[in-house]
Amino acid sequence: MKSMYRYIWLLAYLLVITTVSAQSGQEDPIDIYLKIAAENNPELRSVFNQYHAALERMPQAKALPDPTAMFSFFASPVETRVGAQRFGISLTQAFPWFGQLKSQENAVAQLAKARYEAFEEFKNKLFFNVRGTYYDLYVLVAATNITRENIRLLQSFRQLANVRLESANGSAVDLLRVEMDLEELQNQLLYLEDSRIPIQARFNELLNTATPMDIIVPDTLATISFSENKSTLLDSIISQNPSLKSFEHEILAMDAEIEVAHKMALPSFSLGLAYTNISARTDVTMPENGKDALIFPQVGVRIPLYRNKYQSMIKEREFLKNSVSDRKENKVNELKTALEKTWRDYSDAVRRVALNQRLMQLANQALDILVAQYSTAGKDFEEILRMDRQLLRYELELEKARADQNTYVAYINYLTGKQL
Repeated sequence: MKSMYRYIWLLAYLLVITTVSAQSGQEDPIDIYLKIAAENNPELRSVFNQYHAALERMPQAKALPDPTAMFSFFASPVETRVGAQRFGISLTQAFPWFGQLKSQENAVAQLAKARYEAFEEFKNKLFFNVRGTYYDLYVLVAATNITRENIRLLQSFRQLANVRLESANGSAVDLLRVEMDLEELQNQLLYLEDSRIPIQARFNELLNTATPMDIIVPDTLATISFSENKSTLLDSIISQNPSLKSFEHEILAMDAEIEVAHKMALPSFSLGLAYTNISARTDVTMPENGKDALIFPQVGVRIPLYRNKYQSMIKEREFLKNSVSDRKENKVNELKTALEKTWRDYSDAVRRVALNQRLMQLANQALDILVAQYSTAGKDFEEILRMDRQLLRYELELEKARADQNTYVAYINYLTGKQL
């Protein structure tokens, strides 16, 4: 039984790595990083080892108590009719009440399952952290690229303003305005490049690789959407969330421990044998002279006389069971609140993606018109710069909305215990 449980749960752990590995053939590079995190993260290994340690309690729980062997030597031999008793050996085995060992094993098995769900919870949280950090890095890289592209665009505006100025059809103020915007963007670019360092460090911490990895992010992030509605997701959370499943196993473990306490309040038995070595008498001759004594069976009964302690054991487990039930109820409320908030944020991110895509189209059209007007009439250069800043903001907001949408999807999947 021990080997079977160990095999089953080891397969479950390997399934984490194998599943992610199978996905790594897809275009999304994040699947590769999930596989690396599952293989290397020390905290994940630590939680899995805690579960594995819990499995080792099962053979302990279902085993009989160790037999008791006793050797006795008569310093002054006790004379009997057939001779003097020299020494004795006895062996006794205790047997708990019927079904007690099975209940003990069941309790430990449920606690081991609770440990496994704790492992699942940590694994899901690790995967969410990897995804969330990856999306943060994507936003930063996208913002850096957009800012560089915007700098190049402003440089082209500067050339246009300079040409107008040299032909006496422009204003020096236009040139100064574009120089001011360029200075601000250059400073922003330096800040974005510096901000990448701590995020990459955090990402490599989650992966726990021997050497830091160069993180690859896509040029454009493909957004992920839910096919399920909020009510369906809530049902999935209630039935599949690892924390709730862990509480359920703890409750079942308490039920089994209550049953153990009831059985401990019943008598237990012992069975044994005793052997006594007897030396032959020299003063008489008789048929059984010096015959050793063998006593079998020896039957004993443990009488649970002091019953208050057993009643206290039962009440203790009942209080613990109620405590776990209350914690589970509180966790359900927390998960419902988390889903409501995240679903609102997810819906807002979906709207922001569509909104900023429309605004970008309009801003590009407006900017093209303004540039054409300035090229011919030399007017509204300030409007060109203002529209350029708006376009930059829409581009940054679009990438942020895409990353937010995927982050909220990842968090809801974490709540449901599901990984994409």
